[in-house]
Amino acid sequence: MALVMLTGVALASAPMRKTQAPGYYRLMLGDFEITALSDGTFSFNVKDLLTGITPAQLDDALARAFLKEPVDLSVNGFLVNTGTKLILIDSGTGGGAPTTGRLLSNLRASGYEPEQVDDIFITHMHGDHIGGLTRDGKAVFPNATVHASRQEGNYWLSEASMNAAPAAQKRTFQQTMATFKPYVEAKHLQLFDGDVEVVPGIRAMSAFGHTPGHLVTSKDAHLLLWGDLMHVAAAQFPDPAVTIKFDSDSSAAERVRIKTFADMAAKGYMVGGAHLAFPGLGHVRAAGPATNAAPGVQGYVFVPMNYSLPH
Repeated sequence: MALVMLTGVALASAPMRKTQAPGYYRLMLGDFEITALSDGTFSFNVKDLLTGITPAQLDDALARAFLKEPVDLSVNGFLVNTGTKLILIDSGTGGGAPTTGRLLSNLRASGYEPEQVDDIFITHMHGDHIGGLTRDGKAVFPNATVHASRQEGNYWLSEASMNAAPAAQKRTFQQTMATFKPYVEAKHLQLFDGDVEVVPGIRAMSAFGHTPGHLVTSKDAHLLLWGDLMHVAAAQFPDPAVTIKFDSDSSAAERVRIKTFADMAAKGYMVGGAHLAFPGLGHVRAAGPATNAAPGVQGYVFVPMNYSLPH
């Protein structure tokens, strides 16, 4: 028997709650415990942001995914418990919209307090990845050392870079500097160069164009947390040549995305994305020629991980 929900028919007087359960999801990766943390979602008219795809092609891509404008994009962070260290990868937005800024409450709901976090890895210094580091000018994670690439730090935390930037961007520099100030003053900011194992089992991987990522390895299990390698799954998996205006270098971002999708499909590693639908974890599978792309570009399918309880 199938049940069909009929809208417009009042069956009960109970009010609609319009809330979700706490946004965390946990799994084991070898000996490591991974907890995906939701910071919430924000809505975009992605037609205004994506490049390398026509409006008609985008409408078709969204329709195939049963989506329409505006599209809700998740904001995800990831907590890695190695058994000796508790490591957070990206801190969320810190708020700013009614549907974001929930990473801290979901961290607590998952069973941890911010004081327990030992290290924080920042994929890149955009506001939706660093905003949760501070609140009212104070460090939200007072005992944590924050790790970021030197290339990011030398740009966003530089007075010279701010002074050389267009007037419209200066406030972003000021906000970024204020976000990191309590960690800089406490000497809890460490910048690293290139591809490096920052702590045992977690390697930072450079991927210039939009964002680096972090490869988490325990025993024979691998998880690539790729930050903002892609934003709109419905368009960029079928055609990884589709880019977004947020990229600092769209051509470089496109090359890195095509290579990373191919590597992950070939190796079978689990991946986690900052803007994949929560919990943002799954695998990439090759799926024939890319939709609407240049000849030779491979298309892909994202396969969300199967829901299970840790065991």
